[in-house]
Amino acid sequence: MSLRHLTLRDFVIVPALDLALGRGFTALTGETGAGKSILIDALQLVLGGRGDALWVREGQPRCEIGAEFDLPETARPWLAEHGFDTESGALLLRRTIDSAGRSRAWINGSSATLAQLRELGEWLVDIHGQHAWQSLTRPAAVRELLDAYAGTDARPMTAAWQAWRQADATLQAARAAQNSLAQERERLLWQIGELDKLAPANGEWDELNQRHARLSHAQALIDAAQTASAALEGDDGEGGALPALAQAQNALDEQRGIEPEFAALVEVLEACVAQARDAAHSLHGYLRRADPDPEQLAKLDERMGQWVGLARRFRRPPEELHAVLAQWRAELAQLEAAGDLAQLEADAQAAQKAYLNAAQAVSKQRRQAAPRLSQAVTAAMQELGMQGGHFEAAIERLSEPAQHGLENVQFLVAAHTGSAPRAIERVASGGELSRLALAIAVTTSELGSVGTLVFDEVDSGVGGAVAATVGQLLQRLGRDRQVLCVTHLPQVAACADEHLLVSKQTGAGAAPTSTVAPIQGEPRTHEIARMLGGERISDTTLAHAQEMLNAPAAAPATPPRGTRKARA
Repeated sequence: MSLRHLTLRDFVIVPALDLALGRGFTALTGETGAGKSILIDALQLVLGGRGDALWVREGQPRCEIGAEFDLPETARPWLAEHGFDTESGALLLRRTIDSAGRSRAWINGSSATLAQLRELGEWLVDIHGQHAWQSLTRPAAVRELLDAYAGTDARPMTAAWQAWRQADATLQAARAAQNSLAQERERLLWQIGELDKLAPANGEWDELNQRHARLSHAQALIDAAQTASAALEGDDGEGGALPALAQAQNALDEQRGIEPEFAALVEVLEACVAQARDAAHSLHGYLRRADPDPEQLAKLDERMGQWVGLARRFRRPPEELHAVLAQWRAELAQLEAAGDLAQLEADAQAAQKAYLNAAQAVSKQRRQAAPRLSQAVTAAMQELGMQGGHFEAAIERLSEPAQHGLENVQFLVAAHTGSAPRAIERVASGGELSRLALAIAVTTSELGSVGTLVFDEVDSGVGGAVAATVGQLLQRLGRDRQVLCVTHLPQVAACADEHLLVSKQTGAGAAPTSTVAPIQGEPRTHEIARMLGGERISDTTLAHAQEMLNAPAAAPATPPRGTRKARA
């Protein structure tokens, strides 16, 4: 897994760049101000870093950064879950920033958020900056580094902590609000009691209205039914619509043998007679049942009055009383649960126990990993010119549990034999700080799963034989991982498998531009010589440069340090 291509368009002082990157150890060099770190900046942006209009080349509407990676198998489930393509076998990230600072991003051609780029970047690239030692003074960064080395997932512990805090907060709020809860409970009980007397059923109000309308207009409905029945049947079977329809049907039926067209009309009239007889039959049935019922009407009036009275009292429409009663019962259940201190105390204790179990598991992993990390970094310090130095991942038990666990983690360093270990920020030498950060970076990077490691001038403050050792360490890392390193040290650049030269061009009246190109052979020898002796390159400097380039190939292979196997 590695970075295959990096593409830039109108990025700072780079008009256009399409850079293919190989595996192994690649060094980026160039004169001061040439823009060596621009590639690292672009990589950070395409992995979700903070964007700004200042990244856009002057006079251009937008800049564009594209990166193609090998697709890590570990990232496939995440990509599928978020709807991104996983069929191509490659991972294409793209980001644009316009001159107003607005940003857009894509993953495998689909629109993505910056948060998604950052989350995906955790599988792809690990960047160590020239001030990496500063993060070693931050407790959170130190804990995360030890947890990563130990293979510890602290997220379940963090979730358990939050659940415990929430349960405890609920308990404390219930204790503080017992008086108000009792008053609210009493109010709800009274309101529910009043509505329970009515016992409003769902849909009952509409049904009451319909029944009341029928009873209050009972006589008018009876009169209408009698009038309709008389119109259909007439008096003594004469003068109504039914006899007339039957007469019309018979008249046409007698002549349809002569006039075929009458047959269809007879069928129509026959259907009309049948439907009219059904209507008359239904009217007779209705008239047998219909009877004004003043007593039933009075009961309905009373029931509807109760609905209207309670609706006015509680300032709700009558049709909502059933839903209001259900809502109050739910609120009462919540209040009773909140007032059940015994249950809340039991919940808080269970949440505390769950957190302590998770925290103790994390503590065990940290305490097991701390000596291994201490030993591995101490060994790396010896190679980086800090002979006799000692590194210690110190664990101190907290007096009270915290979100990050039951202990604090601190990195202590003794720079020389016989000196007492001290906190990293109290180590005076800047060179020692840089070398220590590099030792930790190399040690922990050997154990990670990220495919691409980036070192941005982490060799600042070192030189001589130590610089050569740094180069050999990075070359060794490059056997299993892709390593990119921005460096100003010829000893480090000489160890690289590939060498990229960053150059800056300026012209009269034109904006400066920067280019990146691979170099080998004589151009690479000249670049190493420039790094050794500055602008004036002598034959002696060239010979020294060639000797340095030949040295890494002859260097014996040294197995990676550390006592812990790499995580897949």
